[in-house]
Amino acid sequence: MKEFKSFYKEVKGNEGSKCLYNKRLDTYGCGCQHDCSYCYAKSLLNFRGLWDAREPSVADIDRISRKIDRLNPGDTVRMGGMTDCFQPIEKQYGITAGTIRLLNKRGIHYLIVTKSDMVCEYMDILDKQLAHIQISTTWIPCEKAVSTERRIKAIETLYDAGFDVAVRLSPFLPQFVDFERLNNIRCEKIIVEFLRVNHWIKKWLPLDYSEYTVKQSGYEHLPLEKKIEYLSKVTGFSEVSVCEDVTEHWEYWRECVNFNKEDCCNLRKDVKQI
Repeated sequence: MKEFKSFYKEVKGNEGSKCLYNKRLDTYGCGCQHDCSYCYAKSLLNFRGLWDAREPSVADIDRISRKIDRLNPGDTVRMGGMTDCFQPIEKQYGITAGTIRLLNKRGIHYLIVTKSDMVCEYMDILDKQLAHIQISTTWIPCEKAVSTERRIKAIETLYDAGFDVAVRLSPFLPQFVDFERLNNIRCEKIIVEFLRVNHWIKKWLPLDYSEYTVKQSGYEHLPLEKKIEYLSKVTGFSEVSVCEDVTEHWEYWRECVNFNKEDCCNLRKDVKQI
């Protein structure tokens, strides 16, 4: 087992300035068994020889505990910023489960972003006042994660149980999306994140990127008018938000689209137990 030492990060720069939840805690790192072809984290680490999808590194739960002890009750950390905290290796090591228990004890909110339905197996330890869950759906056929249908079932299971859960359409590639199925998911909230492209992603996910004409922060993006056009196909949710990197686009979504202007993740901090 390789130890993942850089499990905690406070994101700064362009992304950190736009994201309300810049504290990131990854229970596994330097690789993810889902190994998605469009993963920006993979594109950042692979060329430096720091990506091993077959054997990700594992964070030490004692070091995580010491870091959590330095956080303040009421803080929010994002779990799954660089790799999926519910990738299959969690079955072997249980670091995510241990981390959730520590966060519960300290009264710290945690935003889980995952492509796995394993999160439903943890409903007995997820605190409805502290847990905020976004399950990513894409319909991209090359994915190694569990099927989109299993993820949708997980979303609806958590929603029915009263958890703060959202669909995360990430990345939003409209040519793959089953919009009829998407718009009939039993959930109020959706977070949309458009694809950001670099040369690694073009290599791993060969598509027509001729529409990606906006360049910012080392990535290519769709122009705002195209994003608005594609977002209009997402109609089945009462609370819509867009997670955005491009500054001018972020300002538009914030003022004109996002359900919560101050929080594009639209977390509920007043969830009531049922």
